[in-house]
Amino acid sequence: MKSIKFIVTAILVVTSGVFTYAQSQDHSQMATVKTESVKVWGNCDMCKARIEKAAKIDGVSKAEWSKDTKVLTLVYDHAVTTSDDIQKRIAAVGHDTVKYKADDKVYDSLPSCCHYERMK
Repeated sequence: MKSIKFIVTAILVVTSGVFTYAQSQDHSQMATVKTESVKVWGNCDMCKARIEKAAKIDGVSKAEWSKDTKVLTLVYDHAVTTSDDIQKRIAAVGHDTVKYKADDKVYDSLPSCCHYERMK
């Protein structure tokens, strides 16, 4: 009987210790990481390199664009940057996004293989 009480007490102590430790950890960093998919127009591997490079600003841990789907997958810390900031950078190098259109002069300066059907 004494050993059963000891085992039950030990289990309760260990369990409460685990819960206390988990609650004391700073989870605020995890809460600021966001994953998002953004439509970005382009055609080729040069576009892919340009789009991904433009998207890799402070706070972005992943930027991967698919030339087949025209979708950029982003993982970023929204406490550091925003989707709008990233999309503005992409438009600045000549690629339209859903929200931002690239400047005509920048778009026209892209290699001809990178020219895509422009947004209206």
